[in-house]
Amino acid sequence: MAVITVSRKLGSGGDYIAKEVADILGYHYVDKEFIGAVLDQYGLVGFDEEYNSIPSFWEKFNAQKEERREMMVAMLNRVMRAVAHHGNVVIQGRSGFSLFEGYTDVLNVRIQAPFSFRVERLMKREKITHDEAEAIVKQGDEVRATFIKSFYNIQWDTYTAFDVLINTSKVPPEMAVKWLVEAVKELERKGLNEEPTTASIQVDPILAAAVSKALKCDALHR
Repeated sequence: MAVITVSRKLGSGGDYIAKEVADILGYHYVDKEFIGAVLDQYGLVGFDEEYNSIPSFWEKFNAQKEERREMMVAMLNRVMRAVAHHGNVVIQGRSGFSLFEGYTDVLNVRIQAPFSFRVERLMKREKITHDEAEAIVKQGDEVRATFIKSFYNIQWDTYTAFDVLINTSKVPPEMAVKWLVEAVKELERKGLNEEPTTASIQVDPILAAAVSKALKCDALHR
């Protein structure tokens, strides 16, 4: 019942790595789309209206009113804890590493690469100019750093919060996937008997049921 959080810098290949690890392990893959769907199913009053009224909330949240942002982050955290409580999940982004520090069944992973490498990678992938790619990567870094600092009081580039750090400019994504799969299997072999584990997280029963249902349905559609 392990939980893997994957924090990644834009253009580092972290999305691909997180998905591949989940597929190989047979774990559920959780991203921003999944979390948004759960919040909708849970029936949070007014959330859809608020969420959809913010252009690209996940990237431009820092331009919005503080009260609205805090409300959304509180909702996000509740869903994230319910997902972790369920177990056998790979959580991509959403500041998972800051929520589950100290849990013995959680593997916090950071996927990164130098700025210039990520710019070149984004240029090739999206077929855009160097200036366009550079602006996107720079903005992505600034948004993530501000989010983590503002709501969790953690420096985004801190390394102490992570169990595994991988630089994809030196380690190919395919190799990173193999490493992480083996790391999770080793975590599982230990039995996950040491406390505390994510199973001890207190979750609202209705939200827990909504998350379990969403994970099951999502798995059927993959």
